[in-house]
Amino acid sequence: MLNYQTNQTEQQGELFDERVIEIARVAKVVKGGRRFQFRVTVVIGDNHGKIGMGTGKANAVPDAMRKATDRARKDLHTVYLSGTTIPHASTGKVGGAVVLLKPASRGTGVIAAGGVRAVLEAVGVRDILTKSLGSANVLNSVQATFQALETLKSPQEEAARRGKPVEELLPFWERRKKHG
Repeated sequence: MLNYQTNQTEQQGELFDERVIEIARVAKVVKGGRRFQFRVTVVIGDNHGKIGMGTGKANAVPDAMRKATDRARKDLHTVYLSGTTIPHASTGKVGGAVVLLKPASRGTGVIAAGGVRAVLEAVGVRDILTKSLGSANVLNSVQATFQALETLKSPQEEAARRGKPVEELLPFWERRKKHG
């Protein structure tokens, strides 16, 4: 079951966009039968390049949500953004899920579905093209999206590493804007 509930929470002066990715009932088989719990996956982001993901398990959904949110806050990562998109194409692979992310020009929107869309919107990406390949497992797709976002490099750092001007590494629509 996918549930894209969004909340705004505040922590230490920062406002976070909180999105519930998945609520699943999971079972553990024990001697006396099955023990059921709820697993909740939450993504939080500040819409300006910070994002975190957490998973919580408990006998009741609200307890699992609280655990997931706490873990997401402790697991915040910074992602390099280029305006409203990402600086370059990136791929993430977790289990059988593969997620491709490609930068897009302003006005394109977020071309993504499911958990991938929730992650990208929470981090603050407004224009991007994505493709999800392989497994449709929501948890693995979200983790693959995180992996792809973590491999993004700053255009300034990459230009310095290669010994090239930053303009050469920008997407073509950004170069066109700067040169007329």
